[in-house]
Amino acid sequence: MGEDSVKPFMTYEGKWVILLALTSNKGAFDFQFLKDDKTGDQLFETVLKTSQNWGTTENMMYVVGATKAEKLKEIRKIVPEHFLLVPGVGAQGGSLQEVAKNGMNSKCGLLVNSSRGIIYSSSGEYFAVKAGEAAKEVQQEMEVLLTEAGLF
Repeated sequence: MGEDSVKPFMTYEGKWVILLALTSNKGAFDFQFLKDDKTGDQLFETVLKTSQNWGTTENMMYVVGATKAEKLKEIRKIVPEHFLLVPGVGAQGGSLQEVAKNGMNSKCGLLVNSSRGIIYSSSGEYFAVKAGEAAKEVQQEMEVLLTEAGLF
């Protein structure tokens, strides 16, 4: 989907459009790494470069999977100031440290998601307690990383 599908949502003040750039799932290799014969860019790079003309750092962010953390440096060269929604930390195998190291910008610029690592932390009677503990661990780890970066 292109600009005509995205632009109408940009008219809602104070709201964000979130575009898929590079996902954590194995299916990312079906399309997101395909190269354009003319530019040599992979599809996820084309999405990032083209869509910057549609919105701003105040109304558009990108999904970039935590399991592709090594690509975050390249992505930050293309979209240095945009927020990145980063799913895949925890159960999917993404590392919060690698995400922060490769994707954090001068304002942090990361919205990190760890769903499965929290909701599947236990299936027992004390599920809610275990989920709370898992969420707190991720929060504390992010706090350390933000402190080390001078952002907290």
